[in-house]
Parts: sequence; structure tokens; C-alpha cells
Amino acid sequence: MIAIPENSVRTQYANLDPTALRAEARAVRARIRCGEHDRDTTGLAPGMVQANLMILPAAWAEDFRRFCELNPKPCPLLGMTEPGDPALPGLGEGIDLRTDLPRYYVFRDGKRTDEVTDLRDLWQDDFVGFALGCSFSFETALIEAGVPLRHQELGMTVPMYRTNIETAPAGPFRGPMVVSMRPFAPADAIRAIAVTSRCNKVHGAPVHFGDPAAIGIADIDKPSWERPVPIRPGEVPVFWACGVTPQVVVEAARPPIAISHKPGHMLVTDLLNSELAE
Repeated sequence: MIAIPENSVRTQYANLDPTALRAEARAVRARIRCGEHDRDTTGLAPGMVQANLMILPAAWAEDFRRFCELNPKPCPLLGMTEPGDPALPGLGEGIDLRTDLPRYYVFRDGKRTDEVTDLRDLWQDDFVGFALGCSFSFETALIEAGVPLRHQELGMTVPMYRTNIETAPAGPFRGPMVVSMRPFAPADAIRAIAVTSRCNKVHGAPVHFGDPAAIGIADIDKPSWERPVPIRPGEVPVFWACGVTPQVVVEAARPPIAISHKPGHMLVTDLLNSELAE
């Protein structure tokens, strides 16, 4: 029988001062805001929740909120702004969605047109921002449980794939789920499933493991986003719902403008991963 640490999400940072951890998260946002950091946020502010982002005009916001409600695995909603207000006080002191992510994707009529590091010139008075749970949090739980992560060992971003798993539609928002993949030996796969099943606010348990073709992935060595990671003999690929899913449904819905994070370039919040653990 494989022993799963009962509080694996809570261990590594449990004895550290939450005030100090939150101060580091705010320091990270400050460096991003002034342009000192424009790369991915992997490994920054350890122990803190990082979030995916989607920004839409207010006329599209209620349908997207409903889409998140109907699809909590790819779109676990952590918070949303008031129209025109870039702040998320429930997720962090002084958060400004216009400046506090290293890189953003801009979509116009469903087409990705730009990649920018600042939204102040693009911000509209009717914009509503959505912060969604991110796999960085459950990866912390996996590491604390002793489960190795190949992409981190290789200094890579996790590979992501479009699937044939359809999301539940809400208004104009619909389309296939995106998944991220991590390969494991069978014993580690069992451990990973058990650990992430306690992380429902950050994608939760996997949606599939084993044969990629069963979820519409024709070639595991050709991710839709990022580079492939090697799968060694005897290992099994394990697939989790991914926060890039909203970008795919926005392409199909074609709002006049939408803005997301660039994959891997997240919003660092003041929430501790342990505060989301179940």
C-alpha cells in the first residue's frame, strides 16, 4: 500500500510565517509591475497560489462566470473583479490586473493578435477579470508528497494538449478541454491521483491517464502548447484539466476583445496553497 501524506499540501511551508510568505508574493508582483521580471512565474513565491487570468467585456462576463461554474475542473474560479476595476482584494493586497502578470495574450474577435507586458493602454471601463486556479498549486502538493515532476526536472513548462473532451456550454462559450500531461511510474501515478484529488480548487484529480488517443491526442510528442517531455519505458501519461481551456473557448466565442495570461506567466496571489487544501 502506498502511503500518501495526509497533509501533503500543508507541510513544507506550514511552519513559515504567513505574513512573510505574503510579503514575498507582494514583492514578486512589485518586480513584475515595474518591469524587472517578464518571464514565467514558475518557482516564484513558493507556497503561494498562482492564478490563470481571463479578462472580458462586462456584456460577456455573466456567461463566462456560468461557464466556469459548469466546468470547475478546467476553470476553478478563485475570484472576479467588478466591471472596470482591476483590483482583486480577495486574492491580494494591491493587486492590479493591468500590470501584475509578466505577459498577457490579447485576443480580438477570437484571434490572438498581441503579446504584451502591460494592459494600461488597453484597459476598458467595462472589463471584468477572472482569476482561475492553476496547476502550480497542486504541483507543490505533489512535490511535497515526494512525486517527481519531469518537466520541472528538465526546466520546462508542462506540455498541454487540445482534447476531444467537450466542456459544458454557457452562452457563446463552448469547446474542447485543454489538458496538461505529466508522466509517472505507476506507483507515482497512484500517489499523484490521490494527492490532487484533495486539490479541487486547482483542477483536482486527473481527467484521464493512459492512452492519449482515447481523449483525442493523436501524437503525444506534439503538444498543442510548449515542448514534449520524455515518457520513459514503463511510465504512464497522466492528464489534468488545464487553465488554458478558456483561451480555446474564447477563440470559438469571438468576443470583440479578450485578454488572458500567457501560459506559465501567472498572477501571484496572497493566498497560501494550504488555504485551498481540502
